[in-house]
Amino acid sequence: MTAANRGDDLTESQLPQAGRDAEHMQGHWVLARLGKRVLRPGGEKLTKRMLAHTPIAGKRVVEFAPGLGRTTRLILEAAPAGYTGVDRDEQVVGIIGPLAASVGGTCIEADASRTGLPDETADVVIGEAMLTMQSERGKRAIIGEAHRILKPGGLYAIHEMGLAPEDLHESVKESIRNDLARAIKVNARPLTADEWRALLESEGFEVLWHGVEPMALLKMRRNIADEGLAGVLRIMRNVLTHPDLRARVIEMRRVFNTYGDALTGIAFVVRRKD
Repeated sequence: MTAANRGDDLTESQLPQAGRDAEHMQGHWVLARLGKRVLRPGGEKLTKRMLAHTPIAGKRVVEFAPGLGRTTRLILEAAPAGYTGVDRDEQVVGIIGPLAASVGGTCIEADASRTGLPDETADVVIGEAMLTMQSERGKRAIIGEAHRILKPGGLYAIHEMGLAPEDLHESVKESIRNDLARAIKVNARPLTADEWRALLESEGFEVLWHGVEPMALLKMRRNIADEGLAGVLRIMRNVLTHPDLRARVIEMRRVFNTYGDALTGIAFVVRRKD
């Protein structure tokens, strides 16, 4: 895959929140400005594992919050019958729109909880690294929207941030959430595997598969796997030459290291019940 195909050729002005100062920018867009293109908690490995359990060929696919398009490209390579991206950021729509158009698809500017898409018209809905950032009410609204637009028996695949072990004390969960919110400037509320499962099942889905990978977003080995050596060198150069962004990365890394194994990347593939 060429650099252009991976999205490495995006300019800073094309990225969401490009007009914000580093101190107030959401963490994933800080990393994007530094040149990071895989912004998923479990990395591209977990995304590919999830997609391996989500038949796409010949299916009508809706992708919530496609971001910079790394997963979009994987979806399109799998030859869906149709593709619609949904994102509330017009800059993301500008990134994804041309990709979608190349296969006769589209990307619309809308909230994932209120897409405006017709009932029961999608075979597959995919969403990554976006439910974690919502309250329980927000999570339910988005999951409910996925249920509404899916045909009976349709699949919903998610890749989010998880907590482990299952018996993690509530005080530790709250500390993690508070420190994450301060570090990434988003009110992140990750859940344990059982909590994610219960939430999805309560909204009318049955779990077909789930997988876990370490939360190693800022680890060197993960970045080499996700970005390639050239990508890592680009990120390192940008970190060294942008002290304001470097300070944010150091704070995010401190939080990720503090909680170690308690933070994971987690993915589910679930089916809408008839």
